[in-house]
Amino acid sequence: MARARVPGLSALARMHGVQTAFYDVEDRRQQASSEAVLRVLRALGVPVETFADVTHALRQRRRELWARGVEPVTVAWDGQPVGIDLRLPAAADGSVRCHLALEAGDGHAWSCDVGGLPVVDSAVVEDVRYLTKRLLLPDRLPSGYHRLTLEWGGRQFEILLISAPLKAHTLREEPESRCWGVFLPLYALHSRRSWGAGDLTDLESLLEWVAGLGGSVVATLPLLAAFLDDPLEPSPYAAVSRQSWNEFYIDVTRVPELQRCPSAQAIVGSPEVRQELEGLRSLPLVDYRRQMGLKRRVLEELARCFFDERSERHTAFARFVEAHPPLEDYARFRATVERRRVPWPAWPQPLREGVLKAGDYDEAAKRYHLYVQWVAQEQMRALSQKIRSAGARLYLDLPLGVHPDGYDVWRERGMFALEAAAGAPPDAFFTKGQNWGFPPPHPEAMREQGYRYLIACLRHHLQHAGILRIDHVMGLHRLYWIARGMEPREGVYVRYPSDELYAILSVESHRHRALIVGEDLGTVPRYVRSAMARHSIQRSYAMQFELRPEQGRPVGVVPAASVASLNTHDMPPFAAFWGGLDIGDRLEHGLEDDKGANGERGSYQALKGSLLTLLRRRGLLKEADLNERAVLRACLAFLSASPAGVVLVSLEDLWLERRPQNVPGTWEEQPNWLRRAQYSFEAFYRLPEVLDALRAVDRLRKGGRGLQ
Repeated sequence: MARARVPGLSALARMHGVQTAFYDVEDRRQQASSEAVLRVLRALGVPVETFADVTHALRQRRRELWARGVEPVTVAWDGQPVGIDLRLPAAADGSVRCHLALEAGDGHAWSCDVGGLPVVDSAVVEDVRYLTKRLLLPDRLPSGYHRLTLEWGGRQFEILLISAPLKAHTLREEPESRCWGVFLPLYALHSRRSWGAGDLTDLESLLEWVAGLGGSVVATLPLLAAFLDDPLEPSPYAAVSRQSWNEFYIDVTRVPELQRCPSAQAIVGSPEVRQELEGLRSLPLVDYRRQMGLKRRVLEELARCFFDERSERHTAFARFVEAHPPLEDYARFRATVERRRVPWPAWPQPLREGVLKAGDYDEAAKRYHLYVQWVAQEQMRALSQKIRSAGARLYLDLPLGVHPDGYDVWRERGMFALEAAAGAPPDAFFTKGQNWGFPPPHPEAMREQGYRYLIACLRHHLQHAGILRIDHVMGLHRLYWIARGMEPREGVYVRYPSDELYAILSVESHRHRALIVGEDLGTVPRYVRSAMARHSIQRSYAMQFELRPEQGRPVGVVPAASVASLNTHDMPPFAAFWGGLDIGDRLEHGLEDDKGANGERGSYQALKGSLLTLLRRRGLLKEADLNERAVLRACLAFLSASPAGVVLVSLEDLWLERRPQNVPGTWEEQPNWLRRAQYSFEAFYRLPEVLDALRAVDRLRKGGRGLQ
C-alpha cells in the first residue's frame, strides 16, 4: 500500500495518539501506510473521509484542545499537591470559582484570580492567543476519586482527580511474601460429582487440597459470562460482559432453592438426566451447549420456584439487584438475544440503539438471567471468603477485550472503536499478524466517562480475587488497531493514558489488598516494564518463553516482582515443548512453513542443551537424567528457588500432558478451550508424581531442600 506523505496527517495522528511507525520484533522500523493511519483516525471518530479532509480536521483538533479549557482527568501521586492546567484566552481575567468534592463526601470551595496564576505554555490558534495557566490545589488529597468543578466566564469545567499511591499493593505488605500455587482452567477441572466440567465447588475443593500441601494460590482462566448456545463462543477471552459471571460454573446442587423446589429435584433425579450426566462425564472434551442446556433446565425451574414463592431470600435478592444497577439491563439484553437469535447489530434500530421495552424479550428469560447472576455471585462470595479465611488467594484473569456482539459493547458502545479490531503486528510466530476480533477501547471516551466502566470491571473481579492478571498489559500504554477492511499487517498503534490507568490499578489494588500482575510476554517496549516496576505491577515470567541458546544465561533473570511459571495457557505443556511436538503442530496447522520449522528444530536443540547445562551446574539435575520428568522437576526447582514472589505450577505439566489448552492463531483446527483434564480431581490429587512435585516446590519456597 502506498506510503506517500500526506501534509498534516502525521501531526493529526500525533494529536489523537496514533503512532505512524513502530519497531517490530526484530527492532526494524515499520512505517504505517497513510491509508491505514487515515482509517484508524476515522475509527477514532475523527472527521476524515478522505485525505482532503486532513487539513480541516487538524485545525479543528487544535481548536478543540485549547477551547475545552482543561483535561478531563488529572493524577495526583502519593497524595502530593497537584496542579491543574487551564487553557484560557490571553485576555482572560476575573476569578475562577473552585469546588472540590472528595470521594468520601467532604468538600470545600474557594476562588482565585486568573491573572495571578503562573503561565506554563502559550499558543496562537486561528488568530486567538491562548495561555496555559496552572492552578495549584491547596491541600494534599486522600487516596481515591475526587471531583473538581471550575467556573469561569460563564463556563463550567469538570475534572476527575485520581489520587493514588505510586505503587500498587505488593506481597511485601503480606506475612507470606514467597508463595506458590497451581493453575488449571475451571472448565478442564472435573470431579465425580460435577456435570462434565468443573464448577465453583470443584474450585473450592482444589483450593482446600492445595492449602493442605502448603500452597496459597489457585489460578484459573476468566470466569465471565459467555455465549454458550446460539451463538456458541466458549473462549474465556470473548466475554459477553466483564461485569457478569458465567452461570456455567454454578454448582446446581448447592443452590438453596433446590431443597424447596420439587419440580427441579425431579429433573435432577430423573433417569434421563442421570444418563445425560454420565454421557457428559465420559467425554474427552467439554460439550458446552449440551451441558449448559441441561444446567439451564434446572436453573430455570429453580428461578421459577424462587419468583413464585416468596421467601426470606427475596430480601437478599432485592438488595443484590439494587446494588448492581446494570444487572436488569444486562438481563433484558440476554433475553432479547435469546428471542431474536441474531447479533445486536442486526436488531431493529430502537433495540440496536439500546432501548428495550417489555415485549421485546421474554420476561421469564430476563428473570432467569437476574437469578443466575445472583446465585453465581453467592457462590463466588462463599468461595472467596473460604479462600481468604485459609490465608490463600484466588488468582483471576481480566481479559483485554469483550465479545463484539456482547452486552458491554452494545450498552457501552461509546467506549469502543467499533470500526476497528485489536490485534498484534507480524512476528516470528504469526508472520501475517493477528486480528483478535474485538473492538479496542476508545482512549478519549474512557477519559471523558471518568473510567466508570473500567473501574466497575476491576471491582467485579477484585471483590473476590487476591491476585488479578491484566491481559496484555502493554494495552495500558498502546494497542495495535486494525481498521475494518484491512489486513492485520496493516495495523497501527494507538496510545492510551497510561498514568491514569496505572493510578486506577493502584487505588483498586490497595482497596482490595490485591496483587496486580501484568501479562508482559512477547515483544514489549522497555518503557512498559519500567512503568510496571515504578508502579509495582508484577511481571509474568514463563520459563519456556524466556529460553535462549546462550550457555551462561539461557533463561534470563527471574524478577522478584513476578509470577513465575513454566508456561501459560497459550503455550504447549512442558512435555510437548520438551519433545518438540509444538513445532510439528504449528507446521501442520499452517502457522509455520518448512523452512521456519527446520530453523526452529535447530534452535530448539540448542535451547535444550543450554538449559540442561544450567540445571546441572545448579545441582538440580544429575548428568544421567535426561527423561522429561527429571527435567520438569529440575525446572520447577529452579523456579521455586528463584526470588519470584509467586510460583505457579500447571497441574497438567505434572502428569506430562502433551495436548495444549489453546493454540493461538487456530480456530476450528484445534479444540481450543474444550479439553478436560486427563485425570479427574479424585484421581490426580492422589497421583504420587503430582504430590511429590508439589511437596518439593513447597519445601523450596519455604527454604528447605529442593528437587534433586
